[in-house]
Amino acid sequence: MTSTSTSATQSPAGQPPQAAAVPTPAATRRRRLPFSAWHLLLAPLALLFAVPLIWLLLSSVMSDAEINRFPPALWPSGINLGGYRYVLGNAMFPRWFANSLIVSAVAVGSNLLFGALGGYAFARMRFAGSRTVLTLMLATMVVPFQLTMIPTFLVMKKLGLIDTLGALIVPSLVTPFAVFLLRQFFLSLPRELEEAAWIDGCSRLRVLFLIVLPLSRPALSTVAVLTFLATWNDLTWPLIAINHDVHYTLQLGLTTFQGQHHTKWSAVMAGNAITITPVLLAFLAAQKSFIQSITSSGLKG
Repeated sequence: MTSTSTSATQSPAGQPPQAAAVPTPAATRRRRLPFSAWHLLLAPLALLFAVPLIWLLLSSVMSDAEINRFPPALWPSGINLGGYRYVLGNAMFPRWFANSLIVSAVAVGSNLLFGALGGYAFARMRFAGSRTVLTLMLATMVVPFQLTMIPTFLVMKKLGLIDTLGALIVPSLVTPFAVFLLRQFFLSLPRELEEAAWIDGCSRLRVLFLIVLPLSRPALSTVAVLTFLATWNDLTWPLIAINHDVHYTLQLGLTTFQGQHHTKWSAVMAGNAITITPVLLAFLAAQKSFIQSITSSGLKG
């Protein structure tokens, strides 16, 4: 009994070989299907999670009357850019944007540097108490910020950093998660590459910066994106550490649009739409590396 799916045709001597296999109609249909059953399940869920973002963007071009109407309007009657003009016309808005950018950029850079140094030390170097130190560091990841908030404030006050950008930068210089994620990724790299460099006379730091880090772009991208998201969107700590509006971050500055008796919701929505734009761009730019790092470091699930 011969197979009807695919078959290799023997070419006569001296003639060019014929096509080796002809895909069956079933195989062709499988290749051409643009979606699977999982897509049918996940697409509605993705749309459900996107509803708040879509409603935020739609509300940012509504008038205050449409936003405050009950039941709320689901679609704007027209494009109203009054909220955007109100936010962008605020004299402090560029300063708040710059403050958020400075704090986030320093936090991303320091987490990449110190996280790489710490992760490489825990992954490749054996020293007394390394496992204990690693365990204690990982234990701090389960401590909620509400428990460390007061000690952090007292330390920043002793350092004289309260009501300065330093109070926002110093606590976020390096996080245990950055060290842990980079350590997990470094463990997946073959040691033979580093051993060959050592034989050629490279020091550990040169091996780290010239060989290990160029191979760790997915993990570094993940640390950069997560650190940027955490510092850019943080509201609680700036609310505690900053008193004057000249040092406000963007998230803290947006709270000034909400008054005790009146809130200009169109400006709040427009401000939030502007605020999330850098976050979305950062995530979309590093999305592929982000997923690759999560799967290769064993952090999925």
